[in-house]
Amino acid sequence: MHISEFDYQLPQELIAQEPASKRDGSKMMVVIKGENRFYDSQFTNFPSLLNQADCLVLNDTKVFPARLKGTRDGFTAQVEIFLVRRLEGDIWEALVKPGRALRLGSAAQFGERKLLAKVLEELPSGRRVIEFKSQTSNTVDELIDLLGLTPLPPYIKREKEEQARLDQVRYQTVYAANRGAIAAPTAGLHFTPEILASIEALGVKIVKITHHVGYGTFQPVRVENILEHKIEAEQAIISEDSANTINQARKNGGRVIAIGTTTTRALETAANENREIIAGQYTTELYIYPGYKFKAIDCLLTNFHLPKSSLLMLVSAFAGHKLVMSAYNHAVAEQYHFYSYGDCMFLC
Repeated sequence: MHISEFDYQLPQELIAQEPASKRDGSKMMVVIKGENRFYDSQFTNFPSLLNQADCLVLNDTKVFPARLKGTRDGFTAQVEIFLVRRLEGDIWEALVKPGRALRLGSAAQFGERKLLAKVLEELPSGRRVIEFKSQTSNTVDELIDLLGLTPLPPYIKREKEEQARLDQVRYQTVYAANRGAIAAPTAGLHFTPEILASIEALGVKIVKITHHVGYGTFQPVRVENILEHKIEAEQAIISEDSANTINQARKNGGRVIAIGTTTTRALETAANENREIIAGQYTTELYIYPGYKFKAIDCLLTNFHLPKSSLLMLVSAFAGHKLVMSAYNHAVAEQYHFYSYGDCMFLC
């Protein structure tokens, strides 16, 4: 398929720049793929769409403040380091800017020299391999959490300090537990403790897995033929208890409902040909596009994604390209809000 088949026109004013006043206050489009139709609803109605035997699967990854702003050590020049992937210990693969300020062997400091960074290697991609060292009693990770900024997607602009503080709370799910993501699993941002309690009261099983969202979530598809695109590797962990609960729900006739595309990719990576989830730690580069045969999930809750993005391709693979693109055009016409802080759709 050609990348142009996943394009749509989105007015800038429909890109959500801040979260809804209430987490569960978003619109929700319900897409019934078997009936080739969709309708408008509200996220507060989500529990009513579930059955007692169902299993809801959440991604409990926790966003850490991966963007560091400081100065080149010994100079006043401002630099920024965006942590992409931990290589080992306190050594990271990172994006830097300006690139000319952080060449091989150069160093930067953050928080009045509380945290130092040295460039060990320049990669062909333009990224850097950087080693961090703490100059205090705190660990490097503790200083990153203290000094770093929430790495919002580029289409969200933040200028005021109070807005940045809001992001530290709202660009995080209420069930986030395992630190390691540089982007939030945004379908989960709609859930509140009250919504989760109401789902549990129905008898629905709620299971948590971990899929650390990486920089690939920000990367556009730059090829014309979608078969040539590659997904950056990300880490996923599924416990024995979680795998057993999911598998038992399916045996009991329940549906496996993935909250978000990262949850979907983790489950599909861990599923065997018998549709069983195998517990373990995974490095996944799974790229899902139309033609993919789903093994793990029956339903999907997700936000509205960028034009020409791999996530839009995943949703199209799940519910059908024509139906999904029609739903997206309807969402634009009805002025849904899009992307990370936007509204959601439930596909089943």
